[in-house]
Amino acid sequence: MNTFLKSLITNSCNELISYADFIGAALYHPNYGYYMKDKQKIGRLGDFITTSNISDLYGRMMAKWFFNICTNGQIDPVFCEIGAGNGRFAEAFLQEWQETIKTPLKYIIVESSPYHRKLQRELLTNFSIVQVESLCEVEPFEGMIFSNELFDALPVHVIEKVNGNLFEVMIGIKDNELFEQKVLLTNSDILFFLQECKMELRENQRIEVPLAMEKMLREISQSLIKGMVVTADYGYTLEEWMDPRRAKGSLRGYFQHQMINDVLQHPGEMDITTHIHFDYLIQKGEQAELELISKLRQDEFLLKAGILKELENHYDPNPFSEVSKRNRAIRSLIMPSGMSSYFHVVIQQKGIKLNERNVFVE
Repeated sequence: MNTFLKSLITNSCNELISYADFIGAALYHPNYGYYMKDKQKIGRLGDFITTSNISDLYGRMMAKWFFNICTNGQIDPVFCEIGAGNGRFAEAFLQEWQETIKTPLKYIIVESSPYHRKLQRELLTNFSIVQVESLCEVEPFEGMIFSNELFDALPVHVIEKVNGNLFEVMIGIKDNELFEQKVLLTNSDILFFLQECKMELRENQRIEVPLAMEKMLREISQSLIKGMVVTADYGYTLEEWMDPRRAKGSLRGYFQHQMINDVLQHPGEMDITTHIHFDYLIQKGEQAELELISKLRQDEFLLKAGILKELENHYDPNPFSEVSKRNRAIRSLIMPSGMSSYFHVVIQQKGIKLNERNVFVE
């Protein structure tokens, strides 16, 4: 990876590349990219965890909620998951569908990583799935497109305001060491992003600019004739971005469950992530015919979807019993201090007319 980055930088204009180019290479290079390597990334032996790896409840709840929406006749039972990782969410979803719902279902997984596609095939041998590398391979369909922590892993540009001027933070290399260099901002797409978002940076404020988000939303919309898009991720609204506590942005890495502030370390060996711009996601979604139904914290979403019905009423003194484990998992997903409180679920629709009231049926 270091050799590739050195070549990429030295052959670039002014021998500098954007953070977006760096992140794209560090995460998605077909041979050296973090997500593409044959390396465990999720769980205790990896670098980070996700909600679906805490418990199978998340996937099972999504299956029940999706089925309830399908029963109103406005959505076909076609479920497309983008970025399925190790397949744990899909396994839980499909197990629930097979055990309790038992109606026809088409499950599509869009996964760019060869390593993760292999893990998914090994885990999901007892289920019928369609596996593709990119959304462009998916024939437009009616149903639901779901992603969990997809947008936070897209490449971003980084800008900063210094002495009243806007700069883009670029990356160079010297003596095999990567370094930052600020250049006067001239990228018209970034300037248009700031104009669209009505964002005025404070002095010395640094922020990530998610230009790749618009392209991803267009691809999602083009893949969906009619149905819903459900996005689970962490991020901020414009008002939250302007909080002084976020003056340094949110770009960071995760390496062996340790947060790394300097993402130029360990290129290709660690996860790189940012908080997403929710207002921009919603705005660009609207422009791509994806109408907002609701934006909820993930714990609020799970409560509305009926997770409390999953609690076992009877007490089991054995803390290692399946009942006790399940009840603890439910509480961990809905407690204010739990993981779900950091995530939001954005629900959008295309070609149908639903609202929050009839999306969550009591």
